Amino acid sequence: QVQLVESGGGLVQPGGSLRLSCVGSGFTWDDYAIGWFRQEPGKERERVSCIRRSIGSTVYADSVKGRFTISRDNAKNTIYLQMNSLKPEDTAVYYCAVGSGCFYYGMDYWGKGTLVTVSS
Repeated sequence: QVQLVESGGGLVQPGGSLRLSCVGSGFTWDDYAIGWFRQEPGKERERVSCIRRSIGSTVYADSVKGRFTISRDNAKNTIYLQMNSLKPEDTAVYYCAVGSGCFYYGMDYWGKGTLVTVSS
């Protein structure tokens, strides 16, 4: 059974930083694309960043390039999202997901999400 559990969300001031973690179990990490998505109330879920399966290259949304960094630790079955220079528009529920491809419909399994609020 695949399980994904996110942590690390919270309230942070604009310009601050947070690191999100996602611990996974029940699957082989190298067989999947692994990514972070986010969703604001009333909006569609959007891809933030993703590590492509096989080749391991990364992709970022234009809105977070240069500020967010995705990484993985296979030994700990964990992926991370380091978020720096946070902005109010980064406020959302952040989800980690795994699947066959780095896009919404390519994701097969989802965590329950962790809330990030950027506000002064």
